[in-house]
Amino acid sequence: MPTYVTLLNWTDQGIRNYGETTQRSAAFATALEALGGQLVNMYWTVGPYDLVAVVEAPDDEAATAALLQAGGLGNIRSTTLRAFDRDEIDRIIAKAAS
Repeated sequence: MPTYVTLLNWTDQGIRNYGETTQRSAAFATALEALGGQLVNMYWTVGPYDLVAVVEAPDDEAATAALLQAGGLGNIRSTTLRAFDRDEIDRIIAKAAS
């Protein structure tokens, strides 16, 4: 299943309601599961991003749908990166070399 690394920042609403952050993370995991994906882990961070989510989803559409649902609640803004594991990058390199 494709992996996505999502960098998240709280909106003004999100930081005002920081006490609900773990419940919001659990709700995101449930929504992602309903779309066939899973929240591998959520990290609360210090620095330019407030949270980092590692997500697996069946495809880009499912990942995007889950993030749209989460973002639509008004607590976060996200930047998402498609991540490739070792096997995937080996296949990509093999294609590039041919």
